[in-house]
Amino acid sequence: MTFVSKKIISISILLVCSGLAQNSLDDQYNYAKSLFDQEKYFDAITESKRLLFFDEQKLYGFEANMLIGLSYKAGAKYNEALKYFVLSEVNSKNDEQLFNSVILSARTNILRRTTQQSEKILNSLLANPKYFNRTKEIKYWLGWNYMFSNKWEKASEIFSEENLDSSLAAICRSVVNESYNENFAKYSSYIIPGFGQFYTGEYLNGLISLGWNVLLGYLTINSFVEDRIFDGIITGNFLWLRFYIGNTKNAEKFAKEKNLTIINNALERLQYDFNGSKP
Repeated sequence: MTFVSKKIISISILLVCSGLAQNSLDDQYNYAKSLFDQEKYFDAITESKRLLFFDEQKLYGFEANMLIGLSYKAGAKYNEALKYFVLSEVNSKNDEQLFNSVILSARTNILRRTTQQSEKILNSLLANPKYFNRTKEIKYWLGWNYMFSNKWEKASEIFSEENLDSSLAAICRSVVNESYNENFAKYSSYIIPGFGQFYTGEYLNGLISLGWNVLLGYLTINSFVEDRIFDGIITGNFLWLRFYIGNTKNAEKFAKEKNLTIINNALERLQYDFNGSKP
C-alpha cells in the first residue's frame, strides 16, 4: 500500500470519526432540548452541561448555555440563569444570538428586581444602531422594568408610545390614578391632625387623631392659662406632642400601605390576567 493510499485512508477515518462526533453532539443537544420542552428543567440542565463537557470545539457554546439559562430561569433560579445568559452572550456567533442573550439578561434582572442593571442594559441596546429595528421590543421590556421599579407613570408613557401596548398602559395609568401622595398625607396632617387619614379613607382613625389632638391641645393651653405651668409642660411635651407627631407618621403609613395594596393588585393582574409577553 502506497503512502498516498495510507494518507487517504487516515483522512477518511478522521472524517468519519469527526462526523460521528458531530452526530453525537447533535443528538445530545436535541435530547437536552426535548427535556426542556417537556419542562424537565433539572434534567435539561444536566444534559446541557454534559454537552458542554464533550463539546471540545465549543460548537454548541451558545445553544447549550442558552438552554441552561432558560431552564434556570423557568425554575426561578435567576442568579444562576443570569450567569449562563452571559456565557451564551460570550459564545454568540452573530448579532441575533448576541441580542437574544442580552435581552434575556435584562429580563432576568427585572425578575430579580435589579432594575438599575436592567435599565442600563436596555438603554445600551437602544443606543446601538445595530438594533434600531428592535426598538419596540427593547422599549417594551423597558416599560416592564419601570413597572418593577415602581415608576408607573414612566411605564405608562413607554407603553403609550406608538400604541406599544394599550392594555399595559391602562394598568399603569390606573396605578398612577389610584395611588395616594404619601407626602401630602403626612404634611397635611401637620396642618390639620387627622386630615391625612381622611385623605386615605381611614375616617375612624382620622377622627380619633383629630379628637385626641384637640383634647390635648385644649388641656395644654388651659394649663398655661390657669398658671399650671408644670401640667402644661407635661401635657404638651409628653402627650400632645406625641399624638401630634404620631398622627403624621400614621397618615404616611396608611398612604404607603394603600399604595402597596394598589401595586400588588396591579402585579397580580399582570400575573394572572395579562396574556402578552412577560419577563
